[in-house]
Amino acid sequence: MEMDKVASDLFREWETEIGQFSNASMASDSRMKLSQTRSRYAQVSSALHASEASMEPVLSQFRDQVLYLKHNLNAAAIGSLRGTADTIQGDLQRLLKQMNASIAEADKFVQTL
Repeated sequence: MEMDKVASDLFREWETEIGQFSNASMASDSRMKLSQTRSRYAQVSSALHASEASMEPVLSQFRDQVLYLKHNLNAAAIGSLRGTADTIQGDLQRLLKQMNASIAEADKFVQTL
């Protein structure tokens, strides 16, 4: 986890800088605070890692639900296209009948000339 790397880098820097104190009391206090901070960070990090690990099963179920809904919507869309195709086919058949009737009328007119 990126957070752990950042924390590790900060703790390492803190340790190095403690050696720069000329005041022994300040250095001792800083070491104590570093130790306490590391301990508190370890607790937070452990809780975050546990949360992260528990997220994957939830995310997996969520992905399954989304995929299932997608497939159901696809099936519904295909089903509605079948109805639309039937309607278009009926419209085309009516149009062909009308065109054939118009052609027949045109043929009759041409024969009278």
